[in-house]
Amino acid sequence: MPLTRDEDIAKLLKNARTIAMVGTSDRPDRASYGVMKFLQDSGYRVIPVNPQITGEHVHGEFVWRELAQIGVPIDIVDIFRRPEAAGEAVDQAIFVGAKAVWMQLGVINEEAAARAEAAGLKVVMDRCPKIEIPRLGIPRIAAEA
Repeated sequence: MPLTRDEDIAKLLKNARTIAMVGTSDRPDRASYGVMKFLQDSGYRVIPVNPQITGEHVHGEFVWRELAQIGVPIDIVDIFRRPEAAGEAVDQAIFVGAKAVWMQLGVINEEAAARAEAAGLKVVMDRCPKIEIPRLGIPRIAAEA
């Protein structure tokens, strides 16, 4: 079952440091663009993933083609894709050993969620961290020494 209790979602967000954002856009009018900036301002390292803009930079971070290229541990894979395309991102998250997948508002894919959970990943579905962080009163993540 995806995480639904406030305590579980807050714990996931408080313990995360690195978020890979699949479907990041370089367009300021897109939700992923604003959510990425919000997460960075909240202290997270956000690594953008989008094969259509690979090699460019969004909010100062290099855009990767796929999760397997990143090469650093990923706490949460934040998925900004259509529900039917979320499964591919979930499979990549499992492959790279991410700790959790977070499907954005409107992204509901029960089969992909079940695969992630079966592989030991935590799952959040149909929510946005830009909404949840202030709602849950999560303080800015401190930079690690």
